[in-house]
Amino acid sequence: MIKVNSAHFVLSAPSIKGCPVGDWPEIAFAGRSNVGKSSLINCLLNRKGLVRTSSTPGRTQLLNYFAINEAFYFVDLPGYGFARAPRAVREQWQPMVHGYLMGRRSLRALVWLLDVRRDPSREDLEFLDWLEEQQVPTIPVITKVDKVSRNELTRRVGRIATVTGLAGELFTPFSVVGRRGHSELWELISSALSGED
Repeated sequence: MIKVNSAHFVLSAPSIKGCPVGDWPEIAFAGRSNVGKSSLINCLLNRKGLVRTSSTPGRTQLLNYFAINEAFYFVDLPGYGFARAPRAVREQWQPMVHGYLMGRRSLRALVWLLDVRRDPSREDLEFLDWLEEQQVPTIPVITKVDKVSRNELTRRVGRIATVTGLAGELFTPFSVVGRRGHSELWELISSALSGED
């Protein structure tokens, strides 16, 4: 597992044109608003407030870059499905995120987050279809698993697998509480960064 020695915010970009110049590999994070994306990234980096968390869905509206160990980037992508955000902002989401995922050569994988308590939405499924069409390497994660019992978790993972059409074992159950899934997710990220299957 990668040991995080340093992690800091670099910049926010409105499009791929504003992304950092260079060849550091990148791991991106995406999911519906309020899926726990910021909390998950903070947990992985063992930093409490590096990525801003908010109870207001849709707060992340740019491509936010964080430098890790002066060797690679985490990229926090805007959440989708944020009904409270202005319409103009919602309409910018698809070209911004799709442009980044299609055009960023240094991208190694996308960590795609789903909430254990909710069935995948239409936006989730449309995004997954697009990721598969574009052959974007994807690491599926189920967040907030501390919110359900062990038996319910098994049932919910099975349900999410059925709805998405993905095998249940592809999903990494994750919780900030107790750092469940922390080392497993880092192993997958490490493999992506090193180019291993």
